[in-house]
Amino acid sequence: MRDSASGIPQVPSSAEDILALQPDLIVRSYGGGPNAKAYFEQAGVPVVQIGWASDLAGVKQVVRNMATALSSAKEGEALVAEMDARLATLPKARGNSKVLYMTPGGVTSGPGSLVDEMFKEAGLSNFETKPGWHALPLERLVSEQPDLIAYASFDSHVTPWSMARHPIARKQIRDVPTVKLEGAWTSCGGWFLVDAIEALAQGAAQ
Repeated sequence: MRDSASGIPQVPSSAEDILALQPDLIVRSYGGGPNAKAYFEQAGVPVVQIGWASDLAGVKQVVRNMATALSSAKEGEALVAEMDARLATLPKARGNSKVLYMTPGGVTSGPGSLVDEMFKEAGLSNFETKPGWHALPLERLVSEQPDLIAYASFDSHVTPWSMARHPIARKQIRDVPTVKLEGAWTSCGGWFLVDAIEALAQGAAQ
């Protein structure tokens, strides 16, 4: 949502700079350390904590919670309804296609992650079977190959050498059908994950 944020004043994230603004409300994710919420509330400023989501049900709940906290419950329900409608009309993937998630930093994601949930919604299976986040399985890629690559990157971001630049990884990108995902789609559990799921489903259906 970079375009939507254009022109909004920014301030250093120190407690003094924030309190100097005399805000009516602070909406917080992870910044400021573990005691930030309690500190600001002690200073008399209410804090809304953005929740963590590990699946699509969690994403929808976070949307509802935030909308309610911001006195916009109707807008939140409308956003969830739009997500459900878009997910209900996804194209069907052919067969049991296996997809490998890849980033410029050379990491991938296995079962138990939001990325894995995205694959399931798109009708795909995760090529990576090891739970959690870790380095690309280069040794396995020597003998096995996914049916699809999901490559998430930020166009403006320059990454130093990583496993994604290894010849084995580059061969996958060259030889295997690849769906390019906007890095911001998968960087946190927002409703815009649907954009990534649609791109994956469309790529797999081709």
